[in-house]
Amino acid sequence: MSRYRYWKLTADEIASSQYDPSKVLNWEIKGIKEPEDEAIFIGVFLYRNGTPLGYESVKGMAFYHNNVKKDEVSEVTKMIKDKFGGSDKQKGDRVLFEGSKEIYSGKEIGQLAKDLESKFNLRAVISIEFKEFSEEERKASGLADAKLLPIPGKN
Repeated sequence: MSRYRYWKLTADEIASSQYDPSKVLNWEIKGIKEPEDEAIFIGVFLYRNGTPLGYESVKGMAFYHNNVKKDEVSEVTKMIKDKFGGSDKQKGDRVLFEGSKEIYSGKEIGQLAKDLESKFNLRAVISIEFKEFSEEERKASGLADAKLLPIPGKN
């Protein structure tokens, strides 16, 4: 059993995957606006063990942004808060939703990615990391081996 990270997944690929959600350590949806060279993006992520906020760890969903207008940051904040709850805390270019609903299934992550794509005109790229994921579970997940990044070292 090892840790595995899949990267560059589409919303459809993650939505159609089959895995035990309790095996997910973290996931990230990076929504990129065209043209890519302007580096405009919104990232939504969730770490099972919490996200650092100063010296403490906060449980709940979070997002970060780069070169995004303030009104659009407010729209993303509202969308996430309306869907998943939590109290929003801003820290630089990150917004954490302490106590928000946590989602780990491919169907839920894929739907959130599709919602972000359509509402904010983004192209979503998803990464997801699993812990204690057996070879059998990996093969049964339906996730493409070509998008697999084994994590080296002691897992």
